[in-house]
Amino acid sequence: MAAVVTSHTELQFVVDTAEASGGGRMSSTIVAKGIKESLTSTLTKFHAGYFRVSLSLGGQALLWKTLRGPTDDTHTLRRTLHLFHPTAFTVLWSLSFFALVLLSILYLLRCLFYFKMVKEEFFHHVGVNYLFAPSISWLLLLQSSPFFNPQTHYSYTVIWWVLAVLPIAVLDVKIYGQWFTKGKKFLSAVANPTSQLSVIGNLVGAQAAAEMGWKESAIGLFSLGMVHYLVLFVTLYQRLSGTDQLPSMLRPVFFLFFAAPSIASLAWQSIAGSFDTASKMLFFLSLFLFMSLVCRPTLFKVSMKKFNVAWWAYSFPLSVLALASMEYAEEVKGDIPHLLMLLLLTFSVFVSICLVVFTLLNSKILLFLPHCFDPISSLISRAMCSTPQQNQQRPQTV
Repeated sequence: MAAVVTSHTELQFVVDTAEASGGGRMSSTIVAKGIKESLTSTLTKFHAGYFRVSLSLGGQALLWKTLRGPTDDTHTLRRTLHLFHPTAFTVLWSLSFFALVLLSILYLLRCLFYFKMVKEEFFHHVGVNYLFAPSISWLLLLQSSPFFNPQTHYSYTVIWWVLAVLPIAVLDVKIYGQWFTKGKKFLSAVANPTSQLSVIGNLVGAQAAAEMGWKESAIGLFSLGMVHYLVLFVTLYQRLSGTDQLPSMLRPVFFLFFAAPSIASLAWQSIAGSFDTASKMLFFLSLFLFMSLVCRPTLFKVSMKKFNVAWWAYSFPLSVLALASMEYAEEVKGDIPHLLMLLLLTFSVFVSICLVVFTLLNSKILLFLPHCFDPISSLISRAMCSTPQQNQQRPQTV
């Protein structure tokens, strides 16, 4: 039998109860819809270029592990820097690991739900180079890990193969293969500063292999990276018409010009066992390229007007240059090499701290604003929106 409402108060109570029940369900639906829209927006705007963050943090972690590691350098400055508490380094490495895991999960979700967009990255002349960044980040974290020794720990070998070497090898075949085979994507048409990430991937892999004692694998990766670096460097140096394809907002990636020889000097040191003449030559080359860029601040004027994720391209090259200067100072000794090391180390740490602060203050810009605020997203978006006639005129070659 249905209940009978006998007063206005009871009627109001029934209405309020019904509204509360319906409102609760509606509120849950709105929250779920908001979360879905937020995740969709994040995954559609996310791309491999965001791994610049983990790349930079991993470079800093490796820098501070080397600084705190055993050394034959008896200079007062090096001994003073060696006194930093190890907890700070552990916190830095943990932050780098958390950032890399988070970025990796997001990119795996993007591959799962928006594979077409990942495919567009793979075929884009700029986006494809950042596909090396996840593997490089994992290699840097492995080398800087405070928890196990690369020469004795089995998991190091497994991760080195699965997360680093195999993806790099696949991308090498794709990119280097199309440079000398027929097709529209020959080197002079697609080369740009981000192409040096392919070289850096091979060199970081060579350094990690050398630390594990795999000298032959290290030499193989080093030779592959250096041969293509020479070809790429000459192509970019000539400023051919096809190589000027970067928007002004992406000019921070010009710092990769001195990152590649810096990594090469460190990789060769790991292979040869000392910072010999070859390593010094590569270090001097990277130092010259660094000074050439620093003396031209107007080159980066447009890109520095508004914060975007491309700013993180400054940090990693500075970290590896400071790391190379540290090894140079240890080998050469003297006050001037150590003063140079201190200047580069201070500059590197200062830039990294500023980037972290700017990222925290502008976190919404990274994932929740339109593509026009992200130079890589806007590039790929324009490629996806090209007309069928343009696609027929410019076929994509794998």
